[in-house]
Amino acid sequence: MNEQGILHIPDSQYCFPVSEREVVLRLRTDRRDSIDGVWVVYENKYAIQTRRLSGRMERKYEDRLFAWYETKLELEDPRLSYVFRLIANGKEQYYSEDGLSETYNFSLAYFNFFQLPFINSADIHREVPWMRSAVFYEIFVERFCRGRNEKNDGYVNMKWGEKPHPKSFAGGDLPGITQKLDYIKGLGVNALYLTPVFQSISNHKYDISDYHAIDADFGTNADFARLVEEAHGRGIRVVLDAVFNHCSENLAQFQDVIRKGRQSPYYDWFLIRGDKPEKSPLNYEVFAYCDYMPKFNTSNPKVQEFLLEVAVSWITEYNIDGWRLDVSDEVSHDFWRLFRKRVKEAKPDCVIIGENWHDARPFLQGDQYDGIMNYAFTKACLDYYAFGNLDAEGFAQKLSALLMRNTDQVNRMMLNLLDSHDTDRFYTSVGGDRDRLLSAAAVMVMFPGAPCVYYGTELPLEGGYDPDNRRCFDWEQAHWDAAYMEKLKALMELREERILQTGEIRMHAGNGLFILKRFDRSGELTLYCNRRDESLPLAAEGPIAAQNGYGRGKIGPEGFVIFRNRIPEEE
Repeated sequence: MNEQGILHIPDSQYCFPVSEREVVLRLRTDRRDSIDGVWVVYENKYAIQTRRLSGRMERKYEDRLFAWYETKLELEDPRLSYVFRLIANGKEQYYSEDGLSETYNFSLAYFNFFQLPFINSADIHREVPWMRSAVFYEIFVERFCRGRNEKNDGYVNMKWGEKPHPKSFAGGDLPGITQKLDYIKGLGVNALYLTPVFQSISNHKYDISDYHAIDADFGTNADFARLVEEAHGRGIRVVLDAVFNHCSENLAQFQDVIRKGRQSPYYDWFLIRGDKPEKSPLNYEVFAYCDYMPKFNTSNPKVQEFLLEVAVSWITEYNIDGWRLDVSDEVSHDFWRLFRKRVKEAKPDCVIIGENWHDARPFLQGDQYDGIMNYAFTKACLDYYAFGNLDAEGFAQKLSALLMRNTDQVNRMMLNLLDSHDTDRFYTSVGGDRDRLLSAAAVMVMFPGAPCVYYGTELPLEGGYDPDNRRCFDWEQAHWDAAYMEKLKALMELREERILQTGEIRMHAGNGLFILKRFDRSGELTLYCNRRDESLPLAAEGPIAAQNGYGRGKIGPEGFVIFRNRIPEEE
């Protein structure tokens, strides 16, 4: 057995409580090891020397290098100690804090057992309940719909539908979104993620000059209040974009620093090297290389209080349902811990989604974010559907590895997306192939977490990198692909299935197909995806929940099918 391949870390994604008396344990091993079985031997830490329980662990996930075994323990005592017992090639071994050993002395176990010393209620990462069934729709507000024609539109410098440039304005606004809520609801959507709506001189509004005012291009604070009220009336949640890493140079506090330098009471709100901000050479921290977006000093208590008040006020005054956190990985853990406490005190089921394109585990321990925008999922789908870097087996292994980065709670609160305002549109990345886009959408809907559809995907809308990915929505229905749209809607409506909200998942490849199965005691949903350039035989396994390119026992090139099987309830 390859000892270097074995890994377990207490109080991590390898050991985490899901309630005061339930703990999930994972053990990683070398995928190539021939292991006959893995058991966890456990008790409370004051009793394991004299009495022990044992539970077999299931091999659930594999990637290119590793396999993961997992079990959920139901405890009578919140003080857990444990070691692992493995049998490989007929040989028994134990795995503890001291590593692998052929025997284990339980009388001295208190020196080297793994432990979760006490399950404190405050340390359990609680799921936001509505996220289990959430289907998000991301809207780049400036390009979705213009609902108010009588407004001052002197700022508009492009015709609706023209290709945008970085400084284009088309006139989209909040009343336009409100007018289209029935359309959005009809897609199977029950949550909106809006890019920034606060006062700003740009079309994207990521350089905010007033965090309490809706930008005049988009409407008024009253318009926003109506949007939230109307959305809630249709069962649609509203999540806003929080730009708390940086602001506009036009923010009143930064302007005061420009005028007064070190004499300004706001000097320490920013990270300045010198007596006052200078652009040439640049002597203050900014977002990326944008000298007009100074970075906040979020370790300053006054800055913290300013931003926390902003976050809470939009919850208490307008009843928003969550915050998406822009450039969240450049803001301190200290600030996000304060942020979570204040936000959850104001509204316990307010979701917190970080923008982090990488492994964000340090932020996902239950004391900061609930989940992140899952760009690692995006990249896996691009590698499989667009770039050809993964085959069906590699795709299954990659997605399995992504799940093992985080706890179950985090995986169910991820925002899974194929594209966004920060990427090429997936439809363009796959060469305008609607079948491939639908197949990828089927994976997104079946994968743990909340699917997030970028506005226009349902048309489908094309677009390269920013700003081309921010084109205007085409409201001319004669241009829509109705058959394609209906198939996408059918997929999104599947999120109402309990199996997709709470069921387990297994992924593998077989006969050239990518296979993803979700299941619980009531039944299962099984997805088959064919990326081959030929039809492949596939016998029906039950009623069809959704499909594209499947018929007569064959799944066509770039096709998919989802079979539903139910287990009759016992009388």
